[in-house]
Amino acid sequence: MKNLSITMSISAIFCFLTACNSNTDTNASTQVEQTKPLNVLYIMTDDHAAHAVGVYEGRFAKLNPTPNIDKLADEGMVFTNTFVTNSICTPSRASILTGQYSQTNGVLDLRGSISTENQHLPTLMSNAGYQTAIIGKWHLKKEPGAFDYYQVLEGQGTYFDPTFRIQGENVWPKNEVQYKGYSSDVVTDISIDWLKNKKNNKPFFLMHQFKAPHDMFEYAPRYEDYLAAETIPEPTDLYGVKATFGSIATRGVNDKLIKDIGTSVSKRHNRRSMGIDLGVDPSLPEEEFTRQAYQKYVKAYLRCVKGVDDNIARLLQTLKDIGEYDNTIIIYTSDQGMMLGEHDFQDKRWMYEESIRMPFIVKDPRMTTQGQKSDLLVNNTDFAPLILDLVGIKVPEYMHGKSFAPALQGKTPDNWRTASYYRYWTHRAYHDVPAHFGLRTKDYKLIFFYGANFMTKPFPFYDKKWVAKTGLHNSAINTPAAWELYDLRKDPTEQNNVYSNPEYSKVVDELKIELKRQRKLYNETDEQYPHLQKIIDKHWND
Repeated sequence: MKNLSITMSISAIFCFLTACNSNTDTNASTQVEQTKPLNVLYIMTDDHAAHAVGVYEGRFAKLNPTPNIDKLADEGMVFTNTFVTNSICTPSRASILTGQYSQTNGVLDLRGSISTENQHLPTLMSNAGYQTAIIGKWHLKKEPGAFDYYQVLEGQGTYFDPTFRIQGENVWPKNEVQYKGYSSDVVTDISIDWLKNKKNNKPFFLMHQFKAPHDMFEYAPRYEDYLAAETIPEPTDLYGVKATFGSIATRGVNDKLIKDIGTSVSKRHNRRSMGIDLGVDPSLPEEEFTRQAYQKYVKAYLRCVKGVDDNIARLLQTLKDIGEYDNTIIIYTSDQGMMLGEHDFQDKRWMYEESIRMPFIVKDPRMTTQGQKSDLLVNNTDFAPLILDLVGIKVPEYMHGKSFAPALQGKTPDNWRTASYYRYWTHRAYHDVPAHFGLRTKDYKLIFFYGANFMTKPFPFYDKKWVAKTGLHNSAINTPAAWELYDLRKDPTEQNNVYSNPEYSKVVDELKIELKRQRKLYNETDEQYPHLQKIIDKHWND
């Protein structure tokens, strides 16, 4: 059966799906007759890795970190292969709003912005009769003018007593209001107030976007005792990676760049250690320092997650209180994943699994697949097309992503992708991650680190102490180019780079063909950056 919601009217869709489900044993929410258009509540966190959501059964699952998100998953569908296309806040959010890869929407790095005319998702929802709102983190610089209503955090936002940019008499961004309290609580308070006091009876599209659990992991004081008595499970290579991990691009020739590449949990990295940032005693022996740093890092992180989870319960209860829970499509996701000590890395940016895997959970009142999981290969350019399709709006051709709505009925969409393209542009700025691109299939991951800045001058944001010490911007220091290949069937934690193993030569050849195809298809080539293309050409057949 083709996905009829692309071509049918909103009312026809509801009648069709209600009829389809009328003779099926389902839970109460699917038995509700859809007499009016469905609302959409899109909930997004910042840096909430999939393996830190209980239902994804990662190493934190036994700690029960997200009981309310897990309950939502029981009523919906969990997508286990959802990936970001550029694992950093601003570009990811731009792809979600536009359905496009970075070069097309123009947001390659944290300096990027999206103008009102290019805020495609809310514009299309509004044109279809939805009242639209965004509350919480925005991080796209320019006014979220395509939304009917907004209260968005100023820049990155603060964890306590946050300032919001709002609509008002002055031009953007001069209308501001400050609230007392903890960020996750305040964002939820504002959303609850908006839901209860909407000015009309139109269906709503609300993007509720937390700041948490973005660093520096400041949590509400009420969570100080949460996990205090627990020992958080550690990743296998927290205290040092195997000799088979990585390449000269990520380690240097003879490991000469081990202290330069990838900010660490331990004291390994020469500029930034999570343990130092969190106040762990640097005089401790190396292993004890790393142990304490990791425990402090992840406990603070999960305490922020706990604040998110508790507030999601408040938000969903509000939908029930106002009688809209059974008439609302609910989506939970994050703008990317997070390295939580794997390979002794912190932050995101890397194409490694923990950084690029996003939680993605959908509850639709019409579903017949509650509590199931899908391993469909999805990325964040697909989010806007899915939302549009679910409410009967035709997906425009200018979007690169595709709707995967049939998966909610247990079906695989026609001609679905077999590989997801990824690119991290911001060479070495902030967290010393080399620039790279690659493909993620269900079985393999191919990464090419080209190790150079796309700009011909240093990245404008830099570590002043490092410049004072070396006289160089780290973003202006190239790193070696190299390939990495991981067999995810045999090596899900990515410990062994098998790129040079002759047994994988055919796999490498096939993935490179697909990589080149997708770079052209999605306008992700380096025509505008000949100095990068020169590196790519030189090392393509290494």
